[in-house]
Amino acid sequence: MSTPRRALILVDIQQQYFSGPLEIQFPPHHESIVMIGKAIDAAAEAGIPIAAIQHSAGEGAPVFAPGTPEFTLHPEIEDRRKDSWKTVVKHYGSVYADTDLAAWLRENGVDTVTLVGYMTNNCILASAVEAEYIGFATEVLSDATGAINLANDAGFADAKTVHTTLMALLNSNWAAVSTTDAWVDALGAGSALERSDLGSSAVAGAVR
Repeated sequence: MSTPRRALILVDIQQQYFSGPLEIQFPPHHESIVMIGKAIDAAAEAGIPIAAIQHSAGEGAPVFAPGTPEFTLHPEIEDRRKDSWKTVVKHYGSVYADTDLAAWLRENGVDTVTLVGYMTNNCILASAVEAEYIGFATEVLSDATGAINLANDAGFADAKTVHTTLMALLNSNWAAVSTTDAWVDALGAGSALERSDLGSSAVAGAVR
């Protein structure tokens, strides 16, 4: 297997997710932000490209409004930011939708995208799914992402259920899911992460 040509994508690690109704619940954000920092440090040491994404709902919006404190990146990210990083402002769930991120990745010879950040149940999921169509392999770091509790007319799911379910779903088809420590080891070794597939996941699920 060839060595992955990776980029680390920091998805919406904005202050909006650290308080209020969108506060990340699982894994707890005080834990996931540490893992995100570890991934950034490893990526910087390995010399792989890094992109920082911020979601915008538009001027004056109740959330993700440019110019508000909640729109800014978390200090753990901002303090590490380098001029070499790619900066993207997006308006949809996927990091690729109506942005130049895919073109930038191709210009840098990237074939494998590592996603960290928020939320598992929205932008991480959307980005991993779209990557299949546009031709990038995806990695998701389970302890460097996070979800919220969800309730609506269709039902309720707590954040742990949401996150762990989506990690299993992503690993069954759209992404290789691992911990940050396992990813750092793979990065150092120049190796790909192991991943499952839909058939194997279905068989294992039937046995369970």
